[in-house]
Amino acid sequence: MPVALITGCSSGIGRALADVFKTAGYEVWASARKPEDVARLSAAGFTAVQLDVNDGVALEQLSEQINQTHGGLDVLINNAGYGAMGPLLDGGVPAMQRQFETNVFAIVGVTRAMFPVLRRAKGLVVNIGSVSGILVTPFAGAYCASKAAVHALSDALRMELAPFAVNVMEVQPGAIASDFARNAGHEAEQLISEQSPWFPLREGIRARAKASQDHPTPASEFAAGLLKAVQQSKPPRLVRLGNGSRALPLLAGLLPKGLLESGLMKRFGLRGQL
Repeated sequence: MPVALITGCSSGIGRALADVFKTAGYEVWASARKPEDVARLSAAGFTAVQLDVNDGVALEQLSEQINQTHGGLDVLINNAGYGAMGPLLDGGVPAMQRQFETNVFAIVGVTRAMFPVLRRAKGLVVNIGSVSGILVTPFAGAYCASKAAVHALSDALRMELAPFAVNVMEVQPGAIASDFARNAGHEAEQLISEQSPWFPLREGIRARAKASQDHPTPASEFAAGLLKAVQQSKPPRLVRLGNGSRALPLLAGLLPKGLLESGLMKRFGLRGQL
C-alpha cells in the first residue's frame, strides 16, 4: 500500500486530498494543527497527526514514525498554507514573515525532514502553489510573493532531488471552493483600520480577499485531478487545476504589463488619487 503524507488537512483542499487518496488505496497520514481537527481526521480513518509545520523537532519525530511504520514515503503533499490579505505596507515585515514561514519556509522544513523516507521510496514531493504566484494582484502582495517563491523553490528542489530519484511536482490551483476566502477575509479585517492610508479603499481589499471564490471548482474535483496527475508513470512538473488556473497565467503572459496593472487597479478600486 502506497503511503502519503498531506499537510493542512483540517478542511478544504487538504481534506479533499486526504479523502481522495484514501479512497484510491493510499495509507494517508493527514496533519492538522488543532486537536479537534486531528480528532475528526482520526475518526474518518486517517493516520491523523497534530503538527505545526514549522516545528522542526516534531517533523523529525514524524519522519522517524513513518520510517518505523512503513520504511518509506511515496507522496508528500505540502498543502498547509494561508493567504495574507491587505496592503503590503500595512502588514509590514511581520505579516510577510508569518506568510513566508507557513507558505514557503515550511515547505523546505517538511521536505528536508521527510527526505530520508522519500529517498527510500523514490517518492514524489507535491508543492501546492497558486496562479497568484504568476498573476500578482494588489492587496495580496505577501501571498503572491510567497507563491512565487514556491514556484522557484520547486524548480530548485526538482533539480537537486533528481539524483536521488525523488520527483517534484508544483500545483498551481485556480479558484477552488474552500475556507480560503473566509480565512483571507478574516486576515484582511485584522489590518483594515481607520489609521490606514488605504482605509478609503477597504472595499477593494475585501473584494480581493473574496476573489478566490469567484465561480470556484469543487475541492473534490481538484483533488481527483491531482490524484490522476500523481499516479501518472511520469508525473508532470507543473499541474494547473481549477477555474482560472490556465486563463490567468495566459493573461499575465500575453497582456502588456501596464495594461494588466491598469485593469487590476480598476478591479480593486485603486484608480484615482487619495
